[in-house]
Amino acid sequence: MLIGERIRQLREQKGLSQGDVEKASGLLRCYISRVEHGHTVPSLETLERFAAALDVPLYRLFYTGEDAPATPNLTPRKTLEELAEEGGPTGSEARFLLKLKSLTARMVETDRAFLLDFARKLAAR
Repeated sequence: MLIGERIRQLREQKGLSQGDVEKASGLLRCYISRVEHGHTVPSLETLERFAAALDVPLYRLFYTGEDAPATPNLTPRKTLEELAEEGGPTGSEARFLLKLKSLTARMVETDRAFLLDFARKLAAR
């Protein structure tokens, strides 16, 4: 299956139009159509935008199975909550991120967007 066909399949399964994907990804509708019809091959960065707009992990654009593929060679990672229980700087940072996550979840979308934009500008300095 070509990547464009898979993107269209996932979009239709979620009941989304190309316009919905355009709004969520920032990609032009005509570009989305070109990808879905196989006229354009998107870059990895663009595929990440498609995955985010479709609210699926990136691997779902390539993998058609229902369950997540087996990843036997990957080491398991600790969750943020597990890291927060640890002492030292790692635990302290994890607790800070959990608190930030909790606070931003209560914000309205416009305030969250403002905060993210502000953080990007600070990080660019």
